[in-house]
Amino acid sequence: MDSALTRSQFARWRAAIFAIFFASGLSIATWASRVPSIKADLALDNAQVGLILLGMGVASIIGISTSPAVMARTGARRGMLLTTLLFALGITLVGLGSTVFASVPIVLIGMALFGFGNGSLDVMMNVEATAIEQQMGKTILPVFHAFFSFGTVIGAGLGALAALLSLTVAVHASIMGALIAVLAFACFSQVPSRQAALDPEPSEKPHWRERMHVALEAWREPRTYLIGVVMLGMAFAEGGANDWIALGTEQGHGFTTGTGAVALAIFSVGMTVVRLFGGPLVDRFGRVAVLRILAVAAASGILLFILAPNLPLVLVGAALWGIGASLGFPLGMSAAADDPAKAAARVSAAATIGYVAFLGGPPVLGFISEHIGLLNTLFILVALVVASGLFSGAARPLREDEKTPVTTS
Repeated sequence: MDSALTRSQFARWRAAIFAIFFASGLSIATWASRVPSIKADLALDNAQVGLILLGMGVASIIGISTSPAVMARTGARRGMLLTTLLFALGITLVGLGSTVFASVPIVLIGMALFGFGNGSLDVMMNVEATAIEQQMGKTILPVFHAFFSFGTVIGAGLGALAALLSLTVAVHASIMGALIAVLAFACFSQVPSRQAALDPEPSEKPHWRERMHVALEAWREPRTYLIGVVMLGMAFAEGGANDWIALGTEQGHGFTTGTGAVALAIFSVGMTVVRLFGGPLVDRFGRVAVLRILAVAAASGILLFILAPNLPLVLVGAALWGIGASLGFPLGMSAAADDPAKAAARVSAAATIGYVAFLGGPPVLGFISEHIGLLNTLFILVALVVASGLFSGAARPLREDEKTPVTTS
């Protein structure tokens, strides 16, 4: 543990980051669970939904790209507070634009704010979580991602309940936006007011331009891209599920309204359970073996979801899909952080690759689905998950002689 923090301060820092992951998952599931209602309110087709998702994806990529600069300027605590409030405002605008104003431009503005805030926050919270993992000396990053999944489970469940009660998207989204804002103010004061993840010695902190230069160096390392392939396939699978599993269940298979939110919730439960117990599994069997087994589970689950003739089998497919996609992203982050001297830069680079797939993939799927159908489009996810499994050897832990010495300048 960092000597600058007491045990109590460290525990509060860790709890705050858990809550941040939860809030991010909650916000994404709020949007994802109401996609069918938003589509109906605005009379959109799949391509138009894909366009809205593309706007969110572009904004998210901008947020991801500028996140290191934001952290360098504001610090993690203020940066995460501001970005969380931004996507809370965004999700509220999405609801108002859908139901109150019936305006696609307002929804697009809301999704842009939502995407930028979530994208920027995602990098910050993963860098902070990686720093906590290194200080604890054991694999706990999957547990942080489990809290993200736990947020999606709660969010999907609330979305299903809102749809069942015929609650408008505006009311639902406004309540969730306010809840996330309150959670932000309650938790972010517990994050240390220093660059805990980026600067081991705050008194000798390098200039922010130097930190940006170090971050860019990670993009010239082949291992970054190999880990990126592992993360890309699983991030595509996770993002595709979050944005399209509800429509795939209700419109692709033709099941009743509300079953899409149930499928999303089951997918999220599968992810959450594995992430909660992922650390001990990885410590016992190793990253590579776990990633390969889960790739098989994810590919099998997506295929079952596509081909199943009835709702129970579709839900089983959703569960396997969530189980298989659960650890690709957090284990990719852990692999990127193997070298403490370059952990922050490599985590940021790996996060960028993963989130480009997570956020940019679903809009692409939307456009393709207009030509070949939504369920047929999901076969693309199967191919990407298989590629992720094949490249999982890149997540092998670095040997000591492959690491660089930690410096304080």
